[in-house]
Amino acid sequence: MARQRSKSDLPNKICPVCGRPFSWRKKWSDCWEEVKYCSQRCRRRKSQADMITYVLEPKNLS
Repeated sequence: MARQRSKSDLPNKICPVCGRPFSWRKKWSDCWEEVKYCSQRCRRRKSQADMITYVLEPKNLS
C-alpha cells in the first residue's frame, strides 16, 4: 500500500485575486500548472485584480 500524503506535503499556490494560499486538489492533478485562481469567485473577479495591480504599480514618469 502507498503511503498517504499529509495536507502539509501538498503543493501550494497564492491566488492573485484574494492573496490567499490554496492547495493542490485531486481534480487539478492533470492541470495544476494552469490553475491560477482558488475559486470560481476569484476567476470571475480577475479583471478587478488586474485593475488593482495597474493602479498600485509605480508609474515611471521620466
